[in-house]
Amino acid sequence: MENAEIIIKLTPDEALVLSDWLERVQMTDLSRLVDDEAVWAPIHRLAGTLDKSLPGIFAADYGERLSAARRRLRPASDDAANDHAASD
Repeated sequence: MENAEIIIKLTPDEALVLSDWLERVQMTDLSRLVDDEAVWAPIHRLAGTLDKSLPGIFAADYGERLSAARRRLRPASDDAANDHAASD
């Protein structure tokens, strides 16, 4: 098992939201967040794999797709709280 690969399965929504977050994280000053250089290899590999697997990240309606994916992934309680706040 020492040489076995780890396989992670994500839904398309999970992959899209994670890909966007990883992109934003990589563009910031990560020295505060990532204090071990060894972590960069898997971060870059994961981000690259997601980029290759998500042709929608280059679509003209990417922002809309991302927003829709985020809404679908948020817990239902957040939706109810947001609906209540909007009606106040």
